[in-house]
Amino acid sequence: MDEQPTHTRSPKQLRIGAAIFFFISGFGYSTWASRIPTIKQALHLNEAQLGTALFALPIGLMLTMPLTSKLLTRYSSRAVMLFGSLFLSVILVLIGFANSLWQLILVLLLFGSARNLMTLSINTQGVAVQALYKKSIMATFHGIWSMAGFAGAAVGLVMVYFNVIPAWHFIAVSILLVAFTLYFIGDTLLQKPIPQSGRPVFSLPGKYLLKFSLICFACMACENTMYDWSALYFQKEVNPDKTIATAAFVIYLVAMTTGRFFGDRVVTKLGIKTVLKFSGLFILCGLLVAVALPYTVTAGFGFVLVGFGVSCIVPMVFSLAGKSKNMSSSSALASISTVGYLGFVLVPPFVGYIAHAASLRLSFGIIALFGGMIVYFVSKLDDDNSHEAPVTSEAIE
Repeated sequence: MDEQPTHTRSPKQLRIGAAIFFFISGFGYSTWASRIPTIKQALHLNEAQLGTALFALPIGLMLTMPLTSKLLTRYSSRAVMLFGSLFLSVILVLIGFANSLWQLILVLLLFGSARNLMTLSINTQGVAVQALYKKSIMATFHGIWSMAGFAGAAVGLVMVYFNVIPAWHFIAVSILLVAFTLYFIGDTLLQKPIPQSGRPVFSLPGKYLLKFSLICFACMACENTMYDWSALYFQKEVNPDKTIATAAFVIYLVAMTTGRFFGDRVVTKLGIKTVLKFSGLFILCGLLVAVALPYTVTAGFGFVLVGFGVSCIVPMVFSLAGKSKNMSSSSALASISTVGYLGFVLVPPFVGYIAHAASLRLSFGIIALFGGMIVYFVSKLDDDNSHEAPVTSEAIE
């Protein structure tokens, strides 16, 4: 049973309020991701050392998954979202002041925990606001997250161009995020959490959700690899210019953002299963193009395909999980995220290890196989299940 919301704002105001916090989450994360090459160079890290540091972020995220799920059964998603946003802003500042590998690992561990608080609370908030509308708006929320990611990466590009050190960059962004948090928190939905009596707060997904969880796993593996390694791939394998490398990350984010804003309409016409299948093909083909033709134009085109490929998979999976009849939306999202975020934990760090032993091109070639994995698991979905909870962009205002 889901939490019962109470609110004095209109559905439109609550939708805007939730969207602001999706924006805060995406902008904060992409701010860090856009400066990874700079931090790597400043700390004199090789690919394996960077891979180890990046490993800390998803570990922190996974370790706090049960805790966040429990918090969401005791407190409103608004309260958890408020704390998560402020915590994320503080840790972002600390990342800029890390001056050794071990300091970076520690702050990324905390950054992962903060990101988990934000991810589960904003999606729980999004599902609750969704209940006020006749049709799904979840994909649009994730589109706003991606738009924020693009904006954060664009700001990062400017900072790189003017040689602004990450510490000052992160302080400025954190002040902005705190201001937005405090100003807009009152426009979000206040939910009455219902304790999950008689069943565990946190559990693995059942048979139906597991199918989508495995698709989510493959997608998140590709998505986080692109966040962590796309700029470095361009810098090492395509073009050594650091500005072009950061621009490659922006190109990927633009494609992902565009895909999420238009994805609902495509799903309405083609159906979830067809969109998921083409998404996997786009990821597979995009990465193979970037690996086989490591030139600025062709690799950039490959990144565009990957961006379109990963754009709608997670919103569709989260939307389906949030409609589970056997557990609350927050518990369902935590459950399915457990499997999905393993892609964050297990895959991107090994990109660094493989790159250190061989090359980033080989690493990206291996990651391309996850696109094929998505196509395979989509083919195993029943047609009835794949259309059980269609995702569309139309809503009742």
